[in-house]
Amino acid sequence: MVASSTLPSPDRIHVTMDTKTRRRNDVEVVGDEGEDLVLATLIANGDDLSPLVRHAFEMGRPEGLLRQLHYVVKKKEAEIEEMCKMHYEEFILAVDELRGVLVDAEELKSELQSDNFKLQQVGTTLIVKLDELLESYSVKKNVTEAIKMSKNSIQVLELCVKCNNHISEGQFYPALKTVDLLENNYMENIHAKALKKVIEKRIPAIKLHIEKKVCSQVNEWMVHIRSSCKFIGQTAIGYAASVRQRDEEMLEKKRKANEQNIPVAEDQAYTLDVVEVDEDSAMKFDLTPLYRACHIYSCMGILEQFHQYYYKNRLLQLNSDLEVSSAQPFVESYQTFLAQIAGYFIVEDRVLRTAGGLLLPDQVETMWETAVAKMTSVLDVQFSHMNSATHLLLVKDYVTLLGSTLRQYGYEIGPLLDVLDNSRDKYHLLLLDECRKQTVEVLGSDSYEQMVTKKDTDYENIVQAFSLQISDIMPAFPYVAPFSSMVPDVCHIVRSFIKGSVDYMSYGVRTGYFDVVRKYLDKFLIEVVNDTLLDTINSGSVTVSQAMQIAANITALERACDFFIRHAAQQCDVPVRSVEKNQASLTAKVLLNNTRGSAYIKLLRLVNTKIDEYMTLTESVNWTSEETKPNGNDYMNEVIFYLDSLMSTAQQILPLDAMYKVGTGALEHISNTIVAAFLSDSVKRFNANAVLSINNDLKMLENFADDRFYSATAGLDEIYKESFKSCLKEARQLINLLSSSQPENFMNPVIREKNYYALDYKKVATICDKFKDSPDGIFGSLSNKSTKQSAKKKSMDVLKKRLKDFN
Repeated sequence: MVASSTLPSPDRIHVTMDTKTRRRNDVEVVGDEGEDLVLATLIANGDDLSPLVRHAFEMGRPEGLLRQLHYVVKKKEAEIEEMCKMHYEEFILAVDELRGVLVDAEELKSELQSDNFKLQQVGTTLIVKLDELLESYSVKKNVTEAIKMSKNSIQVLELCVKCNNHISEGQFYPALKTVDLLENNYMENIHAKALKKVIEKRIPAIKLHIEKKVCSQVNEWMVHIRSSCKFIGQTAIGYAASVRQRDEEMLEKKRKANEQNIPVAEDQAYTLDVVEVDEDSAMKFDLTPLYRACHIYSCMGILEQFHQYYYKNRLLQLNSDLEVSSAQPFVESYQTFLAQIAGYFIVEDRVLRTAGGLLLPDQVETMWETAVAKMTSVLDVQFSHMNSATHLLLVKDYVTLLGSTLRQYGYEIGPLLDVLDNSRDKYHLLLLDECRKQTVEVLGSDSYEQMVTKKDTDYENIVQAFSLQISDIMPAFPYVAPFSSMVPDVCHIVRSFIKGSVDYMSYGVRTGYFDVVRKYLDKFLIEVVNDTLLDTINSGSVTVSQAMQIAANITALERACDFFIRHAAQQCDVPVRSVEKNQASLTAKVLLNNTRGSAYIKLLRLVNTKIDEYMTLTESVNWTSEETKPNGNDYMNEVIFYLDSLMSTAQQILPLDAMYKVGTGALEHISNTIVAAFLSDSVKRFNANAVLSINNDLKMLENFADDRFYSATAGLDEIYKESFKSCLKEARQLINLLSSSQPENFMNPVIREKNYYALDYKKVATICDKFKDSPDGIFGSLSNKSTKQSAKKKSMDVLKKRLKDFN
């Protein structure tokens, strides 16, 4: 079949030959019609002829185009014919082969129909099975999908149960994570619409429930921590008080060492003490609810909302804590009030440092400024109403402990210390009033008797403790001090005043407050001690012994002023050497010296009053006696006994200058009293016997004065040039004049300047007028009728006359 198909048939050859001949003719025709070459080319190339057809119609030449198309058709037919002639034989062979193939095809078709019938018979069963299989596959797919949905639903329900368990157990963070897991991983895969709807509805409710529960826990924590703040603050302030106590004890050791000139080793002076803090103490408070709330609110995406909630509610608690109850006195509630605030800010400091931004530094600063403003206002009001220095000091001390406690946490306590500084004058005014009451009571209850110490320890605690000793040598016991018990009692009061002043000034805003303490010490000594002494001196109930003892006490207090200034310097941690170098002194010392002068004046006035009780010359002396008393008048014995007792006491308790003042004052007063007796209107006349009697009195007094002045124990002659005897010069010169045989020599300037310089002309004239040597009366005149006028009387008469002429 292959060979026959390759040989050309005669018909095909014939067709081919005719085609070639026609092609040649056609080419010639084409050559004649060159203008149609374009159309032939387009058709040969198979291009689109529509543009050419459109153009021909548009140009109005469709006939030419049709002619050309007919020409092309004829040309193609000639080519087909020629091609058939060329392949005629092959075409015949192909037809033959096609007929053979047709037979084969018929056979194949019958076979295929047979096979198709068989296949249809077999396929029908298979199609049934296939349908069943497809139905089973669909069922399986649905079952699998249902199982998958069921598993997903079971997991969702398990997560729901798990979430409910977490919530019921208070484990909100796991519950919240479970809710997030449901939302992000399971919600899209829940095909059970009812379940999905329920879960979608419950998730916001669960979050809201968690939020409320966490908020409720935070509220419970706020209530708990508020009730704990008082104990937290008290514990922290107690630690600060312990540290201060150790510092004060160390400082006291250092002071004692400095007083005894014992060097303090550096490792002893500066020792770091580690305080063992009880882990179960109030300072270990729990912030876990806050941390948990911050974490949960952060997971819920509403952390800022929680920050504002916490800040707002804590600020409300602070404002409530800052309210002072009027139902209880402030002095009974200030510790609770201040400890509550201290605990509050200790808690807030830890929240600021550990709660991850729950509080901002500016918010804590705002709360602290609010608290400081309220505390300063409360303290100002309460301090203004206080009438006890002790109460004010207690509050001040607790405020400074509060300040030192909170300063460790970085809080600015300057405004609190400013309040204490502004109340300084009020405190010292109250302290002055309290110490004034004590001082008045001490002076009022004093026995004004010299104090007796029987043991060396008493001497150290009473005398040496305030530098009241006159000598550094330890005296023999029992020791009789020159002062009364009032002096050490007042010194104790002054020392307590110094301590109170230093206690208030210490741990405050000021440093180097020695000058302030010295100012208040001076004020106390002047306005309290000195003024009280002056009031006592000027009172009408003071006796001679009391006035003398007061003067001696003032001398001791003057000596104690140096101790006071040194003690104040030591309490203020100021080196005593620097105080002594700068000669820092107290104005009170000068005023006490003036008050001592007032005491001497009062003493002399009382002594003179007492002497006047004995020196009743106009009543005790017989001015016209016919006899002379060789042993003097009785009153002089009493005067000398009194003066001896007075001078003995003065020698024991008064310094030499005071003793000298007392002696000279008393003797001058006696001298003036004797002269005043001669001038008295009650003495109309006196005679020589009276003069001789008073002369004997005066001699006794002069002997006593010399004995006292030149006594070995007194030592006055080593200091003063004029003796006690010189204080009697006016009375002595008057008696000498009245006893002189030539009294007219008084008018001699030289003699008068030498022997009678203390006498006054007028006094002498008045006294001489009263001097009558001869007795008056009837019997006296008769007895002296024949007696010649003596030379002394003549001289006296001359003196009287010349004095009258002089006047």
